[in-house]
Amino acid sequence: MIGVGILGAGHFGAVHARAIAVTKGVRVTAVCRENGPAAAAFAAEHGGVPYTDWRRMLEDASVDVVVIATPHHLHREMAVAAAEAGKHILLEKPMAPTTADCDVINAAVAKAGVVLMIGHIMHFALPCLKARDILEAGDLGRPLVGSSWLIKLWMEENRRPWHLSPDTGGGMLMTAGIHALDRLIWLMGSMPEAVSAVSGSLFHEQAADDTALMMLRFADGGLGQVASIGYRNGAPSFAMDLVCEGGVIRVDFDSGVHIGRGTSWTPVPESIEPDWMDRAVAREWVTMAAAIRGEAPVAVTGAYGRGVIACIEAARRAAEERYEIPLGDGTPET
Repeated sequence: MIGVGILGAGHFGAVHARAIAVTKGVRVTAVCRENGPAAAAFAAEHGGVPYTDWRRMLEDASVDVVVIATPHHLHREMAVAAAEAGKHILLEKPMAPTTADCDVINAAVAKAGVVLMIGHIMHFALPCLKARDILEAGDLGRPLVGSSWLIKLWMEENRRPWHLSPDTGGGMLMTAGIHALDRLIWLMGSMPEAVSAVSGSLFHEQAADDTALMMLRFADGGLGQVASIGYRNGAPSFAMDLVCEGGVIRVDFDSGVHIGRGTSWTPVPESIEPDWMDRAVAREWVTMAAAIRGEAPVAVTGAYGRGVIACIEAARRAAEERYEIPLGDGTPET
């Protein structure tokens, strides 16, 4: 039985706890949250010994693997300490706020010889898995152009002050838009070789972005675009289009997957499911358990997680330094 310690027993920690409960051979043995009564309540609901000090939890011999679902700027210290304690790690996205942090984590994991998987949930979500299967079948050829977007309410109930500052790994792109970026990279089949972007905080008074538009160029000549928009008031949209050599794949988390050919759309059967997030995290834990047992490779490696952060770093730099071609004063010609 693989014992799991949940480091960050809060909103998304509960999603992991529910997934662990339905995963064969895995159980929660410890949970950690700074608030003592909240940690105790979490443990009473999901199991495990409650801790308020994460370092103490890492000393618990019943913990074989830790899931780190804490504020982004804490990932590096906690992941390194977990590796040094000999614990396997499921590290929630983003891997860390900077590539330098990712490098330190990857080095610590390599030295300790533990399993590290990055929690990019899109790799386990049914619509994305269906799209991957279609691509692997080869009937549509390779994807040449991808467009991926996540447009949603930014100020949700679980939003915290650290989400609002770039110094603590905050912002819509790092927090939520990263899902749109990740699935584009994964389904296009390679890391981008160049990135450009514009970004800003258009809807909220905060230092971190609530809006970012990215353009990506892939080594094989493919092109991509990502929209990460955290509105003040609206309705959500979470979808993507992959324009392939022989057709188009649309991935929509509301309506499932469709294939476009001959000017019409054909729905892909069984490509959408209720409670998709809970089911995706359950698949994630099946994969993680298999990797720990040596039965399967790590699905989302630290090298991949670092690559996603490198794209976001490049986008931020491009936006800040305004890599743009000026067109004059913006006054239309008559």
